Amino acid sequence: MPSSPLDRTAPAVTGIGIATGFGYGKDCFVEGLFGGRNLFAPLLRSGRQPAPGEKRFIGIEVPEPPEVLTRRIARTAGLSARVSVAVVADAWAEAGLDEVDPTRIGLVLGGSNLQSRELMLAQKDAETRGRIVSPHMGYAFFDTDIAGLCAERFGIRGRTLSIGGASASGAAAVIQAAELVASGHVDACIAVGALQDLSAFEFEALSLMGALSPGDRCRPFDRAHDGFMFGESAAALVIRRGDAVLPGDAYGCLTGWSHISDGRRGPEPSLEGELRAIQSALQAAGLQPGEIDYINAHGTGTPLGDDTEAAACCAAGLTHAPVNATKSIIGHGLASAGAVEVAAALLQMRVGRLHPTHGLENPIDAGLRWVQRDPLDATVRNALSLSFGFGGVNTAIVLSAPETA
Repeated sequence: MPSSPLDRTAPAVTGIGIATGFGYGKDCFVEGLFGGRNLFAPLLRSGRQPAPGEKRFIGIEVPEPPEVLTRRIARTAGLSARVSVAVVADAWAEAGLDEVDPTRIGLVLGGSNLQSRELMLAQKDAETRGRIVSPHMGYAFFDTDIAGLCAERFGIRGRTLSIGGASASGAAAVIQAAELVASGHVDACIAVGALQDLSAFEFEALSLMGALSPGDRCRPFDRAHDGFMFGESAAALVIRRGDAVLPGDAYGCLTGWSHISDGRRGPEPSLEGELRAIQSALQAAGLQPGEIDYINAHGTGTPLGDDTEAAACCAAGLTHAPVNATKSIIGHGLASAGAVEVAAALLQMRVGRLHPTHGLENPIDAGLRWVQRDPLDATVRNALSLSFGFGGVNTAIVLSAPETA
């Protein structure tokens, strides 16, 4: 007997494309999550060199993307744009979007000020050449250029837009894409957590404000945590209506989400805001805290951020659920992180195994069920993915296994 469609109309993820320091594609990503390899090393890209006499910034950089664009177009596209096209290509092919009316396909790009390193290099190049500027820079500095490049490459004719939420941008893109599908504006929507291409200028500022770790390892939720470690990454997720998808074609469903402000401008996290986001997402999904089987935490490694998130999870009644932090392995991609971590949660749900949290030896809170040095076998019916961003942005997404939905 053929499988029947999902019983609910909840948006379902049917395609995933991903890029991390491990390479491109889901297989190498999953292998990397469980392989134990440490990727953190001095950053080598041009434009990330520190001031003379200062030590190099530490993080993770992705390999060059596969050639999805023609060489003529690729020459006009920065790293973030080329990586975005590469991950969309993987997700598009897996979801079979060639069979969907292009006017019914949308794309939401998560991130803002994505190409700061490219812009800095272009400015320096123009200064050395007598202020000769390439005309394409007149539109390439907009983040919508990346969305437009994807739309042109894949023939997308539905709604396209970019959305910023600092480190929660990727999650905000997933939520916006789910809402566009749920409302019927499109039949399929691609959420892209874009690669945030930082320059030495941003690294220096983040370091001075105490957000960037001065060390060489990321230690989320460990008593030795001292800041986040940067890691280039990107992800694309194809989202469709659940009642149009067979269970075997879906990684999982987005059964509840929230995207709220805590009314603050700066980088300080808010316990009230994070707790309200978690509770709102659970309410939207129709679930009690005890029905969450796994939490993919925001887990940056900043002391105040980790402490606040742990307190929010405890206050929400989630002390029973295993918790891990993907950033401990691949670094913090900033704009991309929320989408990458939704992908990580779905892939772990599919394999029935939760990855360890590197560097977590002495947890800051013994009341939570941490996944520490070793992977944990787990049947996950409902997972919670958390992402928080500077400027008071709080998001929470409930992911349910296809058979649960």
